This record gives sequence, structure tokens and C-alpha cells, in this order.
Amino acid sequence: MSGREINKGYEPAEVEKRWYAYWEENGLFKADQSSANEAPAFSIVIPPPNVTGVLHMGHALNTTLQDILCRYRRLCGDNVLWLPGTDHAGIATQNVVERQLAADGVDRHQMGRQDFIQAVWQWRQKYGSAIIRQLKSLGASCDWSRERFTMDEGLSAAVRKVFVELYEQGLIYQGNYIINWCPRCNTALADIEVEHETLEGHLYHIRYPYENEEGGPVVATTRPETMLGDTAVAVHPDDGRYADISSDHVILPLTGRKIPIIRDDYVDMEFGTGALKITPAHDPNDFAVGQQHGLESVKVIDDNGIMSEAAGDFAGMDRFACRKAVVSALQEQGLLVKIEDYEHSVGHCYRCATVVEPNLSKQWFVKTRPLAETAVNAVRQEQTRIVPEKWKNDYFVWMENIRDWCISRQIWWGHQIPAWTCSDCEKLTVATKAPEVCPHCGSSALVQDPDVLDTWFSSALWPFSTMGWPEKTPLLERFYPTSVLVTGFDILFFWVARMMMMGIHFMEQVPFYDVYVHALVRDADGKKMSKSSGNVIDPISVIENYGTDALRFTLAAFAAQGRDIKLSEKRIEGYRHFINKLWNAARFSLMHLEAEHPEFAESDLSLADRWILSRLKRTTKLVSESLDNYYFNEGANGLYRFVWHEFCDWYLEAAKPALYGKINEKSQNAARAVLWRVLHDVLILLHPFVPFVTEEIWHRLPGTADSIMRAPFPGRDPQLSEINADAASETGMEQIMEVITAVRNIRGEMNISPSASLSVLVQAEDADVRANLEGHRNMIVTLARIADLEIASAGEKPKGTATAIVSCAAVSVYLEGVIDFAKELARLDKEITKLEKEIQGLDKKLNNQGFLAKAPADVVEQVRQQHADATEKIQKLEANREKIQQLESVQT
Repeated sequence: MSGREINKGYEPAEVEKRWYAYWEENGLFKADQSSANEAPAFSIVIPPPNVTGVLHMGHALNTTLQDILCRYRRLCGDNVLWLPGTDHAGIATQNVVERQLAADGVDRHQMGRQDFIQAVWQWRQKYGSAIIRQLKSLGASCDWSRERFTMDEGLSAAVRKVFVELYEQGLIYQGNYIINWCPRCNTALADIEVEHETLEGHLYHIRYPYENEEGGPVVATTRPETMLGDTAVAVHPDDGRYADISSDHVILPLTGRKIPIIRDDYVDMEFGTGALKITPAHDPNDFAVGQQHGLESVKVIDDNGIMSEAAGDFAGMDRFACRKAVVSALQEQGLLVKIEDYEHSVGHCYRCATVVEPNLSKQWFVKTRPLAETAVNAVRQEQTRIVPEKWKNDYFVWMENIRDWCISRQIWWGHQIPAWTCSDCEKLTVATKAPEVCPHCGSSALVQDPDVLDTWFSSALWPFSTMGWPEKTPLLERFYPTSVLVTGFDILFFWVARMMMMGIHFMEQVPFYDVYVHALVRDADGKKMSKSSGNVIDPISVIENYGTDALRFTLAAFAAQGRDIKLSEKRIEGYRHFINKLWNAARFSLMHLEAEHPEFAESDLSLADRWILSRLKRTTKLVSESLDNYYFNEGANGLYRFVWHEFCDWYLEAAKPALYGKINEKSQNAARAVLWRVLHDVLILLHPFVPFVTEEIWHRLPGTADSIMRAPFPGRDPQLSEINADAASETGMEQIMEVITAVRNIRGEMNISPSASLSVLVQAEDADVRANLEGHRNMIVTLARIADLEIASAGEKPKGTATAIVSCAAVSVYLEGVIDFAKELARLDKEITKLEKEIQGLDKKLNNQGFLAKAPADVVEQVRQQHADATEKIQKLEANREKIQQLESVQT
């Protein structure tokens, strides 16, 4: 036989490098923005990874799912744009460069702003493309000719225009508000940039003496250092405990300052004494109460986490050292009533993990409620669909309770706010270009606001700014709104919600029709991967060890909607075996394929031929429907079952007699044609999931031309006749497979050698079933590896046989003279005894309360699973032992 031979083993590294270069060189990732192209548009914008980023499993999953969709839509004939890029990642990038400079003994303040920014650009040029190279190693088929960066000049112009327009519309304003402040990064943080962690702390109960009488209310706080900034004590208007007091002021401990007692229904009467300290400069809720009552805001912690002059004797102390000093001073004055252990949620900076300080500061804000309303309505009206739907309610709750967005950051790297203050008239000018003179007084003494915009401000414009907005570009006209956004739930509010608000406001259209929210990739035990836990699986290392296709297929196979992925290298290794199985099936197939397609008639097809074509049709439909609806795992697992179990395990074995010419030439030609068709279509169906191995095999397959990326998805090629599902052939083949499987199972259960010659009786009540089995006697004999087959109507089970009941028949294997009953019983007894001892040892552990209390949960679960597995195995062995005892008694 002639064919295009392929290597005995699949070596992914060389194949991946060669084909990715081929795809790029031949422009196979490029979208066509011309209006002349009438193919349906399909577009995705990549969630831009940070320029500081290193590929992790979250990136690998996100990129794989996007690439599956893009490759699938290309096969379907769509004009696909997958627009890539990176985010400048303001705080993260500045921190990286600052650390690098500090190692050389250089401080950014010594350098000055312009030189520091230049240093960051140089760093970005040298290191910023690392994440892009890693995305390419995953096989990402992005249109790299259109790669963008959130600090590109075009995107910067879009950012300035959006800021100015929102300001002019009254949707951007400056104000003194309580914001989240990171003393380490020295910048404001949005609410969702604060990561909360439950910590063990203390609740300090402090007495505030009345001004004019004995006693005083006791307040409780977790942060006693902030009491130095208290400007009131609040009680509920209906709280009877404070109805008859004559004092309307208390003396603030440690300061001697007189502060008012105010009455506000914000106070919870059920908590503690019903008295609440009010610190407007250091608590967001207190700030709101303070505004309602006209209270002063006293800032006692500065932007570096150091106590300010307003803290009096405690000025200059670190905030946490001050806490200890304040507690000690209160104890000395007899005003510390008690200290209780208290578990509470503490906010940390999402970049450096420093404890965040609520701080009063003048910042820039976006008035989000008007923008959020339209973004909520778009989802309610299904202009944008969120998949899985469970995330829709989270989106609504967050958007309907949204606070104004603090968009200013006190760093240097980023989009500097386009606002200038005149030193002479002190008036503000907001403009897209730097004004030469003040438009209010004509002075040239203009100073630009030193703050930069939150990174997410520019990212919120990503779907349209990357396509050339504010210009009306052909790309924008052709591909906006985008088809789908693939993202993790962790940035649903950071990014997705903000893109919805900005996209609808400036484009008057939603930015994407679908939002697919994928879950987290966790370790094999379901724990979050982290360096501190030592359970991180590095995708680059995995690719080097197992190949990209194995990693991609594993991620897809476990990407069930709404369910986290439990990943282990063992699972990836398992799917590498699948890649090898496909390779070996192709290698076998190519041995039997000529350069020209053989001629055959429909009547030449065997039952196995018709069955595999029918199963191929159903699998094609399954894959198409799965990818259309974001059920990646169902598509991947359907292909796994078809390729491994149906094509390799059954069809290739059933077709061997015909392929080797043992039947006749017509059957051989038909089998070759079917083999070609199945391999041809399977490669296309698998290509979105495993692009490299499929491209490699495709170029060895007779009758193919060009890249597999340009092949039509099965069923969409007008040149090929549609293969209809054939229920009758599926039923007939399933009957045969059941009988063969029953024989194999009996052989395994009874420990019968594969080479042992067996006689089998199949009893079926249905005449059609008997006729089908009789007509395919040779297939059953060959695949079940038996010497003799008798097919009869239903009747009494023959003596001396092991019998299995399947849906269509009873299958009996004659055992007399085949196995030594005494020897087999001895073997089973030995196995059972061994398992009983194992179970006794496991029982001791599981009945040991010390083990259950001290051992890690995953270890305990592992022991329980071992116990369950051993119990199940012993039950099977005992069942087999009982069968053999019965057979032995019949024989004797």
C-alpha cells in the first residue's frame, strides 16, 4: 500500500514551532476589514494581560477557549478578528520598575517624572513582550498585525476624549471623599481593587466621659488609633439608654477635645452599648454620617500610614505602633473597659497586599449610576447575554448598588489626567490637548494634574478604542460590537461591567453580544493555586513535558459551565495519551490510503462502515452545538469518546479484514473510503482543540491541500454530500458490540488467558437480533477472539457456563476445560485475604479520632477513597468466587 508515512512517535515541540511559523507567515490569523468580504463577522478582543504578566493556568484556560472559538468560526467560514494586546498595568508596572531601580540604588523621585516614565517605556520594550510569546506558545491565533497596547497613541487619544466628554457631561467630577488608600503604593484604589481577608483581631471597648456628668458611653472599635480623629459619638434617637442624659458632648480620651453626641438612625441599637464613634476622615460610613451632620473631618493618618500632626502626642508614629500606644495610654487612664478577641474582614491592596487605609482625599470620580442603568437594561433586554446565567444576578446586584468610581491614582505610569490648574486664577481646564494659556485669564502658568487614570479606565474602552475609535474606521464598522467576550468571573466587575457602561455610552451599542464567564483552574484537590501553597502548575513547563495540544485538550475537557477545573499533571498526561492515540490511528489509516479515492457504491458499505459514518455525523452535530453554546467540555469529551472508543477501539478493528483484502475488493475500497472520510472530518472537528497535531496529520492525508485552517467544517462543504445519521446501523452494531463486550468481560472476570480458545452461546428472543448476529458472525468471532459461536433463541442457561445478560441477549461462555476451578478459587481467596488486611488497616485510620482531627482534609479523603475502592473490589472478587463455586459444584 502506498500512503504518506508519518513518524512512529509524535514529537510536539518541533511540530508546534514549525506550524505556528507557517500560520503566521501565510497570514492565516488575519481578519479582512473590507466591506467586499461578505462572510459573517466574528470578533473577540483578548482580555489584555498585564505587560508585567507571566503566563499562568488562568491565562492558559482563557486563551485556549478563545482560540477554540476563533478556529471553529474560521472553519465555519466566518471572517474572524481576534484582536490581541496588553495592558500597561499602572501600579503593577510602576512597582516592578521601582524595585529594579532600587536594586541599583536609584529612587524615582531622584530621577524625576519624565526620566522615570522613559525608564518604564524602556523596561516595557525589553520585557513587555514575554507574555505575548507565551500566548503564542499556546497556539493563540490572534491577528498579531493589529496588536495594541493601552498606552498606544491612538488609545491615549481615545482616553483623553472620553475623559473630556464625561467631564463636560457632568459625569466626571472632583471631590473630597473617603477612598481606599494603599500606604505602600501611595495611591487610591477602587473598591474592587481591595481584597478582603478574614483575620483574628481585637475589639477594644473604650469609655468616652460625659462633659457634664458622671460616666459616659462605651464604644467598641477594631482600630483604636483612629479615635484620635473622632468628631462625634452617635446614638440611635430611639435608644432609651441615652434618653435622659443631660450632656450633649463627651470628652475625647487622650486629646481632651470636646465632641458632640449626635442622634442618627444609622446606629445599630443591638450592637454593644448602642454608642458609635464617628471618624469621618477614616471610615466611609462615618464620612456619610459626618456629611449629614456637618461634622469636621480630622485626618490623623497620613498617606504613608504615619500618624499626622492632628494625632497630637502620637504624631510621627506608624499606624500599627500607634494602636499599641493608644491602648496602653487608655489603660493608664482607666478608660479601656475591655478587650475581646474578634474576627473581622481586613482589606488589602490587590497589588502589594498592604493593609488598606480608608482615607479622606481629593480625587477624580466617574458618576456611575447613570451609566450603570443603561448597562443593566442591556443585559435585562438580552442585548448582551451572560453565560452561565448564574453570573447575571451577580452583575445586577453589583451594578444596582454601584458607588461612584474613583479613577485617579497617585502614581506616574499611566494616562496623566488631562486637567490643568492655573496658578494665577486657580481655575481648572479640562482638554484633550495641553492648553498653551489659561482660557479663563490668559496666563501661561498652567500646571497639569499629577495623577494618572486608573488602569481600568483605559481598559474599559478596549473593544472600540483598539479598533480605531474615535475615528470611524473600517475595522470598527466591520467588527463592532464584538461577538463574545471570554473572561474569568474575577474581572466581571473590574472590567466587563465598565466596558458595558463605556461601550453603550460612546458607541450606542453593547460592546459584545455574549459574555462567557469561565471558572477557576484549581489544583487536583480543588484548592486555589498559589506559590505559597506550592501547588502551582506552570503551563510553560507542562507544554515542554506534554505538548501544547495535551494541555489545551485537558483544559477544554474540564471546562464545564459554572464548575471550577481540578487540574493535575496526571490528567494532562492522560490526554497526551489521547494525542498519541490519534497519531497512531492516523499512522495506521495512512498505510491503507491511496493518493486517489477508490470508487465504491453505497451497497458496498458494511454494517461497521455505516455505523461509524452515522456516529461521525452525530459527533459532528454535537461538537457544533457544543461550541455554539459554550459547552467546551461536551464537545471535547464527545470527540474523545468517538476517536478513542468508537473509531480506534471498534471501527479500526472491525474494518481490518476488509482493509487487508480478506473479504473482497469492493469491501476493501469501501473501507478505505470510509477510513479517509472519518479521518478527514475528525481532524477538522479536533482542530479547534488540538491545532498542531491535526495540522501535521492533515498535510499527510491524501486529497488535502493548504492548511487545515482553511478547510470547511463538516456538513458545510457543498462539494460533499451530507452523511445522514443511520439509526438502524447504530442499533445493529450496538447489539454486536454488547455481545463482544460481554465475552471480554467474562474472560477478564474469570482470569481467562486472551489466547484461550472459547466456545460461546448467544441466546436472543428477537428473531431480528439473531439474524443480525448471524449475519456478522465473523466480526463477533474475530473481535471477541473465540473459536466457536452458537446463536439460538432464548432458552435455559447451559450448565458449566459463565453468563452475562445484555439488552438484546444472554451471552454464555463455556468454561469446562478452560479454567482450573480449584486454582482460580485459590487465587481469588489470596486476593480477597490481601484486600481484607488492607481494609482493616484503613479502618484503623478512619476510626482514629486523632488521625481524623490532625490529618489534612485531602489526606483523610484519600484514605476514604482507598477504603471505598478496596471494598468495591472485594465485592467483585467475592461475586466471582461465588460464580466459580457454583460452576465447580455443577462440574462435580
